[in-house]
Amino acid sequence: MKRINLEIKALSPLAIGRQKPGGSVSEAETYIPGSVIRGAVAAHILKQANTSISDGDNFHELFLGESPAIFQNAYPATIQGDKSTRVQPEVKVLPATALSSKTKSGFKSKPNDPKHNGVFDTLIDRFCAEGYGQLYDPNCPTERRYGDRVDNFTGFYSQLNGKYYSHSVTSRLLTRSGINRRRATSEERVLYSIEVLNESQDNRQKSIIYTGAIFVADELAESLQEFIKNHKEDLRLGGATSRGLGRVKITPKLPVELKPKVTHQIKQFNDKLRQRWREWKNIFGNPIKDLPENRNYFTLDLQADAILIENWRRTTVISPEMLQQFTAISDSSLQLHAAYSSYDYRSGWNSAWGLMKDMELITNKGSVYLFSTAEKDLWSKALEDLEVKGVGDRTCEGFGQVQICNDFHLVLREEAV
Repeated sequence: MKRINLEIKALSPLAIGRQKPGGSVSEAETYIPGSVIRGAVAAHILKQANTSISDGDNFHELFLGESPAIFQNAYPATIQGDKSTRVQPEVKVLPATALSSKTKSGFKSKPNDPKHNGVFDTLIDRFCAEGYGQLYDPNCPTERRYGDRVDNFTGFYSQLNGKYYSHSVTSRLLTRSGINRRRATSEERVLYSIEVLNESQDNRQKSIIYTGAIFVADELAESLQEFIKNHKEDLRLGGATSRGLGRVKITPKLPVELKPKVTHQIKQFNDKLRQRWREWKNIFGNPIKDLPENRNYFTLDLQADAILIENWRRTTVISPEMLQQFTAISDSSLQLHAAYSSYDYRSGWNSAWGLMKDMELITNKGSVYLFSTAEKDLWSKALEDLEVKGVGDRTCEGFGQVQICNDFHLVLREEAV
């Protein structure tokens, strides 16, 4: 498969809603889901097509075939507060194990930043604390004198030249009046509000830009890229497009071959884990149980919400049996050591059917699962494929995107960034 990187520039507010069960208000997402991009591209192809869709044609292969194109989520990539428009090409989701100060949370803009105490990860230290039978309750590394408390720090981030940046987008409510269908005029005492994502940053003229990607079969990559390029300002994303919302400019990059980095990421993670284990040993003495030398450790980090099912039941934990099923690998040595996950609910609108989608219980993006195996060589290729295909259901709509050994796990407490 090839990867088509997308840059999506918001030209008007985006009504990217998510419906929670029992709620009467549609909240706005903080990103553009892959299902929204997929639906917009599919709808425009059907609109432009002169013939009906049939089995075996390009449309069928892209959206309905056995290996359909995978539309990943598009996350905000504009650096907040930057005077010039800088867009980060790769935006990731912070793992659930990331912490920051409760009073001065956020990434440091400089080494001695008075406004932010930095962000650090706790996965490796939590694993070591459990191995040594110790309680792990970290505080802020900068405010040692006062022992400032820490809390989970979530969101999107990117890294450039050793510096970390947070990415987010603001929203606002648009109030509209209802229309009387018979008279085609405003209906008295009928008002409604739509929560939308802002099209510009900090009330300036600088547009918000989102970055995403499409994984598609080699033979269809160039034609799909060319189609999106030719209609880059014709696509509409989200709801209320007839009222002027959802205007975007999508810039697709040329398709590129996938360059797997999983082997390097796993090696870095294991080197850091074993180094930290030795540091704990120098302080606390012998552990409850030694760290096996023949085992290889790796993490699954959810970069998008996932729909996970085990034995016909919803779950928020990826068990060893599920991981073997996702990768078609049989490994009796595979073990799950830790899981940090939470859940939520998602629904949506199916434009093709004109109906609401089923309410799904999803595992939140940022969830972390720590595994180990004694069969190192058996998993390298399988984990590379897993980063492309994802885990769980509806992966072609952006659900279940994963990263193996997120590099933020290497940022320890005393190295807060």
